[in-house]
Amino acid sequence: MLDFSFSFLERTGSCLISMCAGLGDWCRFVWDSLQWSVRKPFRADQVLKQMEFVGVKSIWIIALTSFFTGAVFALQTGKVYALFNMESMVGATVAMSLAREIAPVFTAIMITARACSSMAAELGTMRVTEQIDALETMAVSPLQYLVVPRIIACSVMVPMLTMVYNYIGVVGSYIVSIYLLGIDAGPFFGRMYYYVDADDIYGGLIKAAIFGFLIAAISCYMGFNTRGGAKGVGRATTRAVVFSAVTVLVTDYFLTTWIIEYISK
Repeated sequence: MLDFSFSFLERTGSCLISMCAGLGDWCRFVWDSLQWSVRKPFRADQVLKQMEFVGVKSIWIIALTSFFTGAVFALQTGKVYALFNMESMVGATVAMSLAREIAPVFTAIMITARACSSMAAELGTMRVTEQIDALETMAVSPLQYLVVPRIIACSVMVPMLTMVYNYIGVVGSYIVSIYLLGIDAGPFFGRMYYYVDADDIYGGLIKAAIFGFLIAAISCYMGFNTRGGAKGVGRATTRAVVFSAVTVLVTDYFLTTWIIEYISK
């Protein structure tokens, strides 16, 4: 029994040490990337290329997801509000939920699945095929050339895609509310205009920018430190997606707490 207790403590301690070491390595990686982001030469072409990949090429999946998110949310809330004769609150409820929570979180998760997984796989392949080592040999910083443009692109484009998510989500809720639930358009937009404030939108955009930074930094870190050939690339990509999604959901709680306290003041 005593040996089992020591073995359990040893495994637990080893796991905690490994987690702390990994977190420290990631923080060091992020700090070095931030330092390289303000040093010359500024690679604007790489930033624009990544912004196109992360933002422009993700619009269709964001539009599809947001339309049906708004539609199903309006359908569900409309059925519930009908029990209390409050159908006019559907528009305000959907718009506020999208702006505050659903749009930034879902956008970050969809970008993680579509773009950040590709980042991790691409950087991982470059690592195992020694292309990153070749950049260092040519006196080119891999962080500045490969990582910084991706982090900047995600930090900028995720908030923009969040606004697209907000707009198309409201369109989906409008179609369901007006044509399926029979709610008048006047009360639908009137309640939305009355209850949804600019602070709700600003709070969601702040979340989206932080989410974009985090998912890009995590995915690039996983890809940049890939080991073990093709199997290692697959493992790094999986870890990037899982860690990014979990980080978004956990960080969302603390950001929501901070934003609510800020708005209440």
